[in-house]
Amino acid sequence: MTSIDSQSTRLPALDTLRALAIVLVLMSHYNGFVSYESTFGVIGNIGWAGVDLFFVLSGYLIGNQLLAPAARGERLELRTFFARRLLRTLPNYYAILAVYLLLPDSPIAGKSVAPVWRFITFTQNFGLNYGETFTHSWSLCIEEQFYLVLPLAVLALVGSRRSPRLLWVALFAAIAAGMTARGVAFMNGKDVFSAPVYYSSFCRFDELLPGVALAMLKNFHPAHFSSLLRYGNALLVAGLLAAAGALYGVMNEAPTAFLASTFGFSLVAASFALITCSALSPSSILNRLRIPGTSSLALWSYAVYLAHKPVFMALRPELQSLGIDPGRPLTIILVMAAGVLGGWLLFRLVETPFMQWRARLYRKREFPRT
Repeated sequence: MTSIDSQSTRLPALDTLRALAIVLVLMSHYNGFVSYESTFGVIGNIGWAGVDLFFVLSGYLIGNQLLAPAARGERLELRTFFARRLLRTLPNYYAILAVYLLLPDSPIAGKSVAPVWRFITFTQNFGLNYGETFTHSWSLCIEEQFYLVLPLAVLALVGSRRSPRLLWVALFAAIAAGMTARGVAFMNGKDVFSAPVYYSSFCRFDELLPGVALAMLKNFHPAHFSSLLRYGNALLVAGLLAAAGALYGVMNEAPTAFLASTFGFSLVAASFALITCSALSPSSILNRLRIPGTSSLALWSYAVYLAHKPVFMALRPELQSLGIDPGRPLTIILVMAAGVLGGWLLFRLVETPFMQWRARLYRKREFPRT
């Protein structure tokens, strides 16, 4: 997710995608926790895919951090990498976790809550069910697990050899493993939107890997990557068409329920990788598109992701008690704004001080924006 880094390293097109991802999540959770209906039509119904877009972006950005020095033959500074990741992710996460734990009987609480150690160790998503407390931490769990596995894989499979061959093999094998896990789950009566599949690391981990593939192309095959970036707008069109087809298939179990369950999430992630590749192209319209507020929303996106859902859940009973229709445009705007405001406060009060501290600790090194 987004961090505070040098303004010069920011790519407007990636900001646009990150802002789009958090807006999709906001709409999805507004449907699920405020209005209890399809308030935004088909766009809101596919809002869950915002997390898939975050996964692809994280795969690229974190992959680029690790693979750039590996491609240069430099030693991976894993201690520095892990320290930066912890300072990036833990403060916001534990602040929201504290809110949940301190308000166990409030409207934001679920029907049950996992042991605290599961939250602290980012293992809550294993065995997680819908309706439990702080369920939206599932994606953070998968990303934290990814931050642990990918550096070790790069170290073991690339190391000082500067050859990505084994890593390419492992990447495609991992994607195939994710598809296999979903296929096996389907044959045991679990479709893609059943909690054991939707929240599972084994069934969702592969969605980060198309982003890693982009980082591998950039760092180990720069000539091919540069050639690919010449077709920025074609990549965007192809990615949008592929995303539309993949999302339609997942939502409508097409062409068959088994195929949609097995391949759907991987195809969604692959289509988002095409769009992300377009965002990296100087010729893409995405890099000429300037939507007011997207850079700020992208900057706050991690905090907004964590804070908006408890805000939504706290406001729902208040709307009910006042007889306010959650489907009214003004209500939608105000509740959405409250969710973003909650994230902004978390960003200012918690994330910013820790990121400033991180910048002081590691000011001698330049890292890609994450």
